[in-house]
Amino acid sequence: MSLLAVAQAFVGRQAAAEPPCAKRIEEVIDAPLFQQAHWGILIAELQTGRTLYARDADKLFVPASVTKLFSVAAALDALGADYRFETPVFAHGEIDAVGRLQGDLVLVASGDLTLGGRTDGDGHIAFESSDHIYADFDSRTQLTRPNPLAGLDELARQIAASGVKRVAGDVLVDDRLFDHAEGTGSGPSRLTPIVVNDNLIDVLVTPAEAGAPARVEWRPKTACYRVDAQVETAGEDHKSRIKVTSAGPGRLVVRGQIAASHAPLVGTYEVDDPASFARSLLIEALRRAGVSVDASPLGENRTADLPSRDAYAGMKRVAVLVSPPFSEEARLVLKVSHNLHASTLPLLVAAGRGQRTLRQGLQCQREFLAKAGLEVDTISFGGAAGGDPADYVTPRATVQLLRYMATRPDFAVYRDALPILGEDGTLARAVAEDSPARGKVRAKTGTLLWANVMNGGHLLTSKALAGYMTTGKGREAAFAIFVNHVHTSNSAEREQVGKTLGKLCEIICAAE
Repeated sequence: MSLLAVAQAFVGRQAAAEPPCAKRIEEVIDAPLFQQAHWGILIAELQTGRTLYARDADKLFVPASVTKLFSVAAALDALGADYRFETPVFAHGEIDAVGRLQGDLVLVASGDLTLGGRTDGDGHIAFESSDHIYADFDSRTQLTRPNPLAGLDELARQIAASGVKRVAGDVLVDDRLFDHAEGTGSGPSRLTPIVVNDNLIDVLVTPAEAGAPARVEWRPKTACYRVDAQVETAGEDHKSRIKVTSAGPGRLVVRGQIAASHAPLVGTYEVDDPASFARSLLIEALRRAGVSVDASPLGENRTADLPSRDAYAGMKRVAVLVSPPFSEEARLVLKVSHNLHASTLPLLVAAGRGQRTLRQGLQCQREFLAKAGLEVDTISFGGAAGGDPADYVTPRATVQLLRYMATRPDFAVYRDALPILGEDGTLARAVAEDSPARGKVRAKTGTLLWANVMNGGHLLTSKALAGYMTTGKGREAAFAIFVNHVHTSNSAEREQVGKTLGKLCEIICAAE
């Protein structure tokens, strides 16, 4: 390209960045709260790509959970919206005439991230706007209604129906689908092919009258965990807080207080060994289904006794759990910003190719993004959830992804999986009910902050929002908004940053 052409392109890009709403946008993002911060913004017409507004669109920004737009898109491409995980259970031994299995039952983990524990009566994966994986950071967390053990109960029912009445050997979980890894972001961090209730013990604390002990329940109930809970119901002016800690293997301690007027409060504990946890829960499910199991649920998963992977072809399959379509999993990840599931997606993509590592999965993601037309050398990912120090993207690459996804047959799945501004998911409380932008924006949020220990506040490393919106003239637009490195001294200031992104959406949606 000649120097003249480069200059013309630059001038054209600058000219395009001065729409009627530009002054209002600048007034908002140049507020004193953002004096040390950096903004990156790109808003473009969805069909034509014409720039409606831009600010540092080619600079790198920390995307936080906007990263999930990229990892979900890559997984949708690799697996397909209609893909269903199948989790089989095999009899490793002979079943005699009286229904006794002279050997082991083996559950082969397929990477099903909900394992039937969130499936509602309509076959959808249930979610709440604030998921239980964020219980340590958000007092408004709610538990979903479905029984987290429903999938294991269904497998146990099928096993009993197959004629197995007693398991003389052990119950094993084969979690060798991919190499275990560590996820990024808050919440459970162990990435494994077996996941039951996000590998969490949920603790639910309900207040009583002031001065009386609060009611403490937990799920899933299992003999392999004992819980010692002492939580006081305090006066209405007291702060509500609970803490769940380990007092040793299989022993949890719950302490704290809850205000008498407070809604039920959720706490969580990540289990130490997901495969052994699943094994114990399956044994208990079998016993509930009338199947006798000689092995104790208190034991560990004995991986050394697993059969070879190719041996399953010669075994009897006694049960299989089929998941909802992957479109439902994509919806869960994007609606509630599920870090554990998002972090696992590259491993599932790699496993589909016969590969095993997170690195290989991210390389598969690179191939997809290059195919989608992104300038892949301008961005960086060290994980798939948005909390890795290497995660950086540009507003332009983000909009390139959004525009590419709009050309695909599965676009409706991708778009509809995003939180709706003012209505659900992580955007449920971002604007007022009477906001002119309410319902007109579908976008992925992102938040990453670190304690500023020296000053006693927090550095909001990233607050981000990217997705699709309808402007005042009814035009469809793709957008990416990032603000990095905002000094905040309290939670009110951090909430103000989120409301600022909502305000920008209101300005753009109202623009003529």
